[in-house]
Amino acid sequence: MRKITVAVDGPSGSGKSSVSKETARRLGAAYLDTGAMYRAVTWHALDAGTDLSDAEAVAAAVKAADLFISTDPDVERITIHGTDVTEAIREPFVSEAVSAVATNLAARAELVARQRAIIAAHERIVAEGRDITTVVAPDADARILLTASEEARLRRRGLQLGGTQSDAELQAQVLVRDAKDSTVVDFHVAADGVATVDSSEMDFEQTVTAVLEAIKAQAD
Repeated sequence: MRKITVAVDGPSGSGKSSVSKETARRLGAAYLDTGAMYRAVTWHALDAGTDLSDAEAVAAAVKAADLFISTDPDVERITIHGTDVTEAIREPFVSEAVSAVATNLAARAELVARQRAIIAAHERIVAEGRDITTVVAPDADARILLTASEEARLRRRGLQLGGTQSDAELQAQVLVRDAKDSTVVDFHVAADGVATVDSSEMDFEQTVTAVLEAIKAQAD
């Protein structure tokens, strides 16, 4: 199989993680969840007692993080300094703090460099996040913005969390975080050459099919 890099961007709750992971499986490719990298270094900063309002301290914590992330779409595993944080990074306390790291430009630069290195190390990979199509891998063979309506995104995130969050908590995780992160990167509007897939009225299988078709149209 020939080399291929697929970049997928999108807002919270658009389905980009689950869809990108399944797309990677069907392409026989590796999978990179860059959002999990931001969550992992946020967990690390919090665990180290870093003052998240201190931009220099946050950047230093991110640079010092010994981060491992699995790129096997069938194995979800993330470690920081050898500690398995796969489950911990999905906790509400990390969700509430991650934008402090994601909007830190020095921290972003560090993680972008790591993400580019991971992508370069794989012949075939699907990488997803918020700035993959424009910053991390602007020369990817296929670039896709996966989006959905606000209503659909809130509903999906609620289902993903098993109904454990209130409406206010869901809005904080989805809409408020998007608003904060959009101050440093635009993941709502497709850049030139980026295909848009709107999954608002699609089920999972239809969305995966639409993404695969978009990849074929760009990469062939």
